Amino acid sequence: MDKEHPNHLALHLIQLPLPGFVSILHRISGLLLFFALPLLLLMLQYSLRSIETYTQLMAVLAHPLAKLVLLGVLWAFLHHFCAGLRYLAIDLDYGVKLAQARASSKVVLAVSLVLTVLLGVKLW
Repeated sequence: MDKEHPNHLALHLIQLPLPGFVSILHRISGLLLFFALPLLLLMLQYSLRSIETYTQLMAVLAHPLAKLVLLGVLWAFLHHFCAGLRYLAIDLDYGVKLAQARASSKVVLAVSLVLTVLLGVKLW
C-alpha cells in the first residue's frame, strides 16, 4: 500500500473504449435535448398560434445557423434513441460480452450518423 499515486490524472492521455465513448455521447445528447426542449416547445407554440407567427417561425428557420442548430438537435435525438435501445438490450442481457458491446457501439454510431445525414438532407 506504499504505492505512489499520481497527483493528477492526465485525462487527455486516457484511451476510452468505444462503448465508453458512446456512453458519454448518450449523456451529452440527453443534456442537449433537455436544454433544447424549451426552444422546441416555443417553436411548437409559434407554429400553432397563428399564420403570422408560423410565417415568422419559417423565416427564422430558413437561416442556415438555425438549420445547423436543428441538425444538432436531430443528431442528439437520434443518437440518444439508438443508444437508449442499446442500453435496453444490455439490460435484457443481450450484447453484454465485450465483442458484442463494441459491435453494438459501432452500430449505434453508424446508424445515428446515417439517419442524421439522411433526415438532415431531406429537411435542409
